[in-house]
Amino acid sequence: MTDRDAEFERRALTCLPDVARFARSLTRNDSAADDLVQETFLRAYRGYASFQQGSDVRRWLFSICHHAFLRIHEREQRVVLSSDGGDAELETMGAVMGHVAAQRTGLDAYVCSIDVGPAIRDAIEQLAAPYRAAVTLVDVEGLSYEEAAQVAEVPVGTIRSRLFRARRLLQEQLFEYARDLGVTKAAVSNTSTGPDQ
Repeated sequence: MTDRDAEFERRALTCLPDVARFARSLTRNDSAADDLVQETFLRAYRGYASFQQGSDVRRWLFSICHHAFLRIHEREQRVVLSSDGGDAELETMGAVMGHVAAQRTGLDAYVCSIDVGPAIRDAIEQLAAPYRAAVTLVDVEGLSYEEAAQVAEVPVGTIRSRLFRARRLLQEQLFEYARDLGVTKAAVSNTSTGPDQ
C-alpha cells in the first residue's frame, strides 16, 4: 500500500457512512445509492491528488457525490433538473397556509408529541432532488449554508430558498401524517375546550 493509498483510506474512507447516507437521500433507492457511493469513492480516489490538504474531506466527498448523482440522473432522465420556480411556488404557498392553519388548531403541538422519524424520512424522500439535497446537507449532515452551497454549486441564497421551501413542504407532509393518525380531531377538541376546562 502506498502512502497515498494509506492517507486516502485514513481520511476519506472514514466518511463512508456519511456519504452513503447522503447518496441514499439523493437516489431514494438502496441499490442506486450503493452504485453512487462506489462511483463517488472511485472518482475521489482518482482525483485525490487534487484534494487540498487541510480542507474538509467530508464536504469534498459530498460535492463529488452530488456531481456524480447529477451526471447519472441527467444521463438516465435526459432532462435537466428544474430549479426553483413554477409549481414549487404554489406548493410552498400551500404548505405555508397549512402551517398557519395547524397553529390555529393546535395540530402543530401534537405533531411535536408523536414519533415522526419514519414520516420525516418518507417526506424527505418525496422532495424533488434539489430540495432533498439541501435538507440533507444542512439539516441531516449539519453543513452550513455556505458549505451546502459549495457542494451544490449554487449561491447561498438558493440554498436558503430551497431550505425554506423544503422545510415548509416537509411540515405539510407531517401535518398530513398527523391527520392520517387522527390527531387533527384531538387537537381541535383540546383547543376548543381549553387546558383548564
